[in-house]
Amino acid sequence: MSGAITTIDVQGKLPKVASGKVRDLFAVDDNTLLFVASDRISAYDVIMENGIPGKGALLTEMSIYWFKYLTQHVPGLRTHYISNELPGPISSLTTFQDRSMQVQRLRIIPIESIVRGYITGSGWSEYKKSGTVNGIAMPAGLIEGQKLPQPLWTPSTKAELGDKDENISPEKAREIIANPKIAARVEELSLQIYEAAAKRAESVGIVLADTKFEFGLDEKDEVVLVDEVLTPDSSRFWPRDTWEQNLGKAQPSFDKQFLRDWLTSNGLKGKEGVKVPEDIVQQTAAKYREACEKITGKSA
Repeated sequence: MSGAITTIDVQGKLPKVASGKVRDLFAVDDNTLLFVASDRISAYDVIMENGIPGKGALLTEMSIYWFKYLTQHVPGLRTHYISNELPGPISSLTTFQDRSMQVQRLRIIPIESIVRGYITGSGWSEYKKSGTVNGIAMPAGLIEGQKLPQPLWTPSTKAELGDKDENISPEKAREIIANPKIAARVEELSLQIYEAAAKRAESVGIVLADTKFEFGLDEKDEVVLVDEVLTPDSSRFWPRDTWEQNLGKAQPSFDKQFLRDWLTSNGLKGKEGVKVPEDIVQQTAAKYREACEKITGKSA
C-alpha cells in the first residue's frame, strides 16, 4: 500500500479557500470549488500525526456513490456534487484524481445536522446522566446500542478547526439557522436521507447507527446537501449480524471507532501529536475499505 497523502499541494495552480481536518478546498471559479480529500484522520477533534493510506480516495468514492444514490431515493434532494473531473489547471496532477470532486459553491448553514437511529456515543453518555439526548426526553430503560423508537434529529454546533463541536437541542439549532422554513427543511431532509441510507445499508448487512450531514443554500435559499456524506468519517457503521448480541456494550464497526477505542485504551483521547502505530493504521484502512466495498458494491 502506498504512503498516506496528508498534504495537498496543487502547485499554486488554484487558490486555496479553506483547509479542514480532512479536505482542502480550492476555488475553480466564482461558482465552483474543488474538494480534495487527504488521508488525514482525526479523532476526538484532533488530527493524528500520520494518515491512513488511500482513505481520501475511499471517502470520495463513497460520497459520490451516495450523492447519486440519494438524489434517486429522496424526492427533491439536491446535492453540491458536479463531477469528479480535475479542472484544467491541475488536470496533470493525477495523484488527486481519485480523491477530488468539483462541487457547487454555496453558503454553508452553520450547524452539523446529525441523525441518530441508535443510542450510542455522546447520545448514550447524555442519556445515562439525564435520560435525554440533545435535550430530548427519551424512554426509560434504553441500553447502549439499542435502536431508538424513531430516528432523532440531534444537531451540533459547527466548530472552527481545532475547536470541538457541541451537541445542541433542535430548538437551539433553529435559533442558529434563524429562518424557520430553512430549519424545517434541514431537519426534514436529514431524516429522509438517513431513512434512505439506513435501508440501503441494511440491505448489505450494515447498521447505520448515526451520521452527520452538512447543508448549504443556493442563491434562491434552497437547501442543498454538501460536504462528504455517509462515510466512515461521518457515520457509525456496525455489522448487522452481530449488532443484537452486542447490545449493552461497544459495537464492532466499519469506521474510525476502531481508532477511537485504541486512543482511549492508551490514554491518548484528545491528545495532540499522536502517531498511530502501523498495525492500527492498516486495520483502520481495512475497516474503511470493507465499508466502501459493501456500500458501493465495488472493490476498493
